[in-house]
Amino acid sequence: MKSLHARQAPLADTGYQLTVLTQAEAGGAHLPPFAHQLRESGLLPLRPTSLAVMQINVGKMCNQTCRHCHVDAGPDRTEIMTRETMAQCLTALAQTDIGVVDLTGGAPEMNPDFRWLVEQISALGRQTIVRCNLTIIVANPKYHDLPEFFARHRVRVVSSLPHFSAARTDAQRGDGVFARSIRGLKMLNAVGYGVEGSGLELDLVYNPSGAFMPGNQISLEREFKQRLGREHGIVFNSLLTITNLPVSRFLEYLLESGNYESYMEKLVAAYNPVAAANVMCRSTLSIGWDGQLYDCDFNQMLELPVDAQAPQHIRDFNEQRLQDRSIVINQHCYGCTAGAGSSCGGATT
Repeated sequence: MKSLHARQAPLADTGYQLTVLTQAEAGGAHLPPFAHQLRESGLLPLRPTSLAVMQINVGKMCNQTCRHCHVDAGPDRTEIMTRETMAQCLTALAQTDIGVVDLTGGAPEMNPDFRWLVEQISALGRQTIVRCNLTIIVANPKYHDLPEFFARHRVRVVSSLPHFSAARTDAQRGDGVFARSIRGLKMLNAVGYGVEGSGLELDLVYNPSGAFMPGNQISLEREFKQRLGREHGIVFNSLLTITNLPVSRFLEYLLESGNYESYMEKLVAAYNPVAAANVMCRSTLSIGWDGQLYDCDFNQMLELPVDAQAPQHIRDFNEQRLQDRSIVINQHCYGCTAGAGSSCGGATT
């Protein structure tokens, strides 16, 4: 599979994605604007509660092309964060008490300055999270020492694994991905990741393979631990469940499979005001590979920058003005507020 960008597909245009998302009618049933739901919940305008996490997308290049990827990442994407932009992120970070830097991509490890960035974050005394797809560890000998590098800098590893079965994982991520993911997990376990008492945290991320919401996070974690432990000898700390948002390649899947309207109706029907109050954009600042600022990773992929009254680029970082901003919303936000809620840290309620 190639990315939407490489195929020059209509949905490669974020303006077209937003047109689809903001259509008022779906199967004859009115989908209320997300802003209306927030108003009813007393949350409009939605504003930050803190600035606790700096999430940095260091590039869209990836060794995989997953069918549900909201980033539209893949081997054919060339967007990559420069060291100069990374340095601007570090300058901003040093001005704040932000305790966590969440590195994502693509496969963030493919950025040639990835290790330098992790070292600099570590030197500032902040925790690093890396969103690792697992297969990158075994993709090339130059990545084989990533588990040791992560351990040396006490990086928290958050790894996507759509399912504990090969068939369901490979259906979403490509043939052979499950087997390579298991190899990567075993290499992480070998240096202590996920092992009780090691202090090296390894979390897995589950997102559904179809047009449905994830099940109960606690129950799924128990099942994943039992199956991966029994069948592969794998241990990990926590399972994080994430709802697929109707963005990019998952939006393409919904439209091509005829599930778009029913999926959106499910999200709207499951709107949870408690989850809405706990959305990750209220405590996270998202930074694009080019230094542009966004309220969350999903807004970044839809090219919806932060409110015009706030700084637009990391070089102009101003914590107070960013704290005072209104968060930009659209219909895709229903995905983060449905059911138990969804965030990069899993369920929110």
